[in-house]
Amino acid sequence: MYNLVLLASRPPDWTHEQFIDWWRGPHAELTVELPGLLRWLHTEVEDAFEERSKGWDGVSILSFESRAAMDAALASPQWQAAVDQVGDMRGRRIAVFGSEAQMFTA
Repeated sequence: MYNLVLLASRPPDWTHEQFIDWWRGPHAELTVELPGLLRWLHTEVEDAFEERSKGWDGVSILSFESRAAMDAALASPQWQAAVDQVGDMRGRRIAVFGSEAQMFTA
């Protein structure tokens, strides 16, 4: 599995609840249309262990079969529609990608 991981914070004029509702609502409607998307996990950040980790609202993990599949999704009109919807939202974002390794399962 190859994952695109996005950590995001809301725009300064939005509440946490507004941002999560948008992310899991209108933005999700576009995101689920990405070609090759196999899985999408979203975590609402409720708290942080240390002060320097505070200020983030959510984490998304978008999973694809391979780097090539992710690259194809990122070149798609569906991705462009999601990017256009975000526009100049003024929140913060960290976006990283890489191969998944399952370390433990119960």
